Amino acid sequence: MMVAGKAKTSAVQAVESAESGGAKSPEAALVALVKGGDREAFGRLYDLYAPMVHGILLARVPFDEVGDLVQDVFLVAFRKLATLRDEAAFGGWLAMIARNRAMDFHRQSRETEALSDELPNRTTPGREAAEVLDVIRSLPEAYCETLVLRLVEGMTGPEIAGRTGLQPDSVRVNLHRGMKLLREKLGIGKDV
Repeated sequence: MMVAGKAKTSAVQAVESAESGGAKSPEAALVALVKGGDREAFGRLYDLYAPMVHGILLARVPFDEVGDLVQDVFLVAFRKLATLRDEAAFGGWLAMIARNRAMDFHRQSRETEALSDELPNRTTPGREAAEVLDVIRSLPEAYCETLVLRLVEGMTGPEIAGRTGLQPDSVRVNLHRGMKLLREKLGIGKDV
């Protein structure tokens, strides 16, 4: 028990040191701790980056598959963390794993079942959200991903840039252009 307490204390100390002006960012400090065997630090990374991974996957795969794929992405990241050279690049590296996992998902052949035309066509909030998500997914990939991270996951532009490794100006442009295209596709006027 004493070892677990020491590991927790060292994780907290490393993050606090990074936040108070240490050489590493808090995320890089956590990555270093995980590489050193601290599993609790990986839990903190999960808490920080799960919304980003969820948003990236939601932009690319069916909603009901996203939860399992988020777990897959973090398992891959945990297993391959030793290969990450720059600890400060963890967010971009994790985002790439998520994008690759989404591509792998689509490469797998899955049986589908056609729905009958006789099913009622009721509009529910969940169905409307799914339809809007389908429209977002039809946008160019850069716009799609940033819009899902902003609109679904609630991340701010700077958070998206910081977590994905994109430049803040690129995120801002992608959000602006993506929202413009989304409004056009949804038939929403510019006065909204």
